[in-house]
Amino acid sequence: MRKRKTLSQIKLSDSQREKLKEEIAAFYLDERGEEIGMIEQLQLLELFEEKMAPIVYNRALEDAKRWFGLVMENAESDYYGLYKEEA
Repeated sequence: MRKRKTLSQIKLSDSQREKLKEEIAAFYLDERGEEIGMIEQLQLLELFEEKMAPIVYNRALEDAKRWFGLVMENAESDYYGLYKEEA
């Protein structure tokens, strides 16, 4: 019996990482009036990736499951709507 492949860890592209680091720096400057260095930006981003990304990913899976359930309910009612009255 073949083993199922597990999903790999979520990976951000280089451009996504850079954009998020810029967002972190802007947040600190806007909200706290502090400049944050590149190392601190990277550390915060890695913390978010490690701790928050799985939570967001799992939530997205739950949302997709709920959406799919609604689609299947609609498909089932549409299916029964195809039946014709018998004489």
